[in-house]
Parts: sequence; structure tokens; C-alpha cells
Amino acid sequence: RALIFPLLIREGKPTPFFTFVLALLFCVFNGYLQGRSLTTYATYPPGWLADSRFITGLLGWLIGMAINIHSDHILRNLRKPGETGYKIPRGGMFEYVSGANFFGEILEWFGFALACCTIESFAFALCTLFILCSRARQHHK
Repeated sequence: RALIFPLLIREGKPTPFFTFVLALLFCVFNGYLQGRSLTTYATYPPGWLADSRFITGLLGWLIGMAINIHSDHILRNLRKPGETGYKIPRGGMFEYVSGANFFGEILEWFGFALACCTIESFAFALCTLFILCSRARQHHK
């Protein structure tokens, strides 16, 4: 998401530089922690890639990513160029939840956590859940 979304967004409100730096540092730090956990500390038995936990987690991650990308597409195309004002998104998972993009990202990280089965990946999934549920609640109101 940190790579795909900024490349696809057309226009929008400018992001304050401090917010950008904090987001960048968070992504770099989290990426380092997840990578370090997986390459240095995690051990997997032979056949892990065929284990039901890994397969279920991978499918959850893929489905979550698809929901996230599709939801972002819907959000990017809500308004015509130059148009302002609030619009309620329709279609995709927005028919079931008001924060479909947040739901997709939460599903991604819990899928990742299940596929990896590390405390670090589960901790990040929980942090994502709490942060994005709070944002989703604000957006819903």
C-alpha cells in the first residue's frame, strides 16, 4: 500500500511533510522488524509452505490486498476532477462495510500474521486493527 497508493492517486490534499516523514519512518521500521524477525528468528518445519496455516494466511493476505486495491480504486474515482464535497462510496466491499479499504488492510495483515506465525507479525496485525478501526469509525460517522 505504501508503494501502490501514492503512485495511483491523482489529486488530493497536500500531506504535511512531518506526517510524511512519520509514515515513512514507521514503514521502514516495521519493514525492518518484520524482515529481521523472518530472516533471523523464525524457524519453520519442512513442508511449511504446504501447511494449512500458511496457505490460509496467504489466501487471507491476497484477498485482503485485492479488497484494499479495489476499495482504493473506488475512493480515487468518487469525484470528478475539480469536484469537492463528501460522497459515500458504493460498490465492492463498501456495500458491506463503510471502511472497505481499512477492512482489506486489516485482513492483509492478519493473513500475513497467520502465514508467518510470529509474535512480531501478530503484534503488527493487532496494531493495524486498533489504528484502522479507530479511523474507520471516524470515517463512518
